[in-house]
Amino acid sequence: MIRLTVLYNLHPFVDEEEFLEWRLGEHQQANMAAFGVLRSDFARIREAWPPGADPPYRFMTTADWPDMESFRRDFFDPAALERLQENLKMLKDPIFLIGEILASDSKEEQA
Repeated sequence: MIRLTVLYNLHPFVDEEEFLEWRLGEHQQANMAAFGVLRSDFARIREAWPPGADPPYRFMTTADWPDMESFRRDFFDPAALERLQENLKMLKDPIFLIGEILASDSKEEQA
């Protein structure tokens, strides 16, 4: 599985509440509608470690694809890159990390 992790801040001219409305609605739906995307998560970063460290980023988005081929087909699609360039105008200091999941475990709550 391929995971894209994007860490970023907002430019000072971007209203955070308006951004959150867009990001949690329209943009989240677009992420999930993208070719091959299995999962997309969005988080506001609250703290950093070690204690007292200031988080260098305010937000984090992750998205998972089943394989590198489907990731590349979606992420590097010309129309997708055009939308990305527009969205990047809101972001300050973004970093895009493309990782290959080598292990994944989870615990599900039991009723």
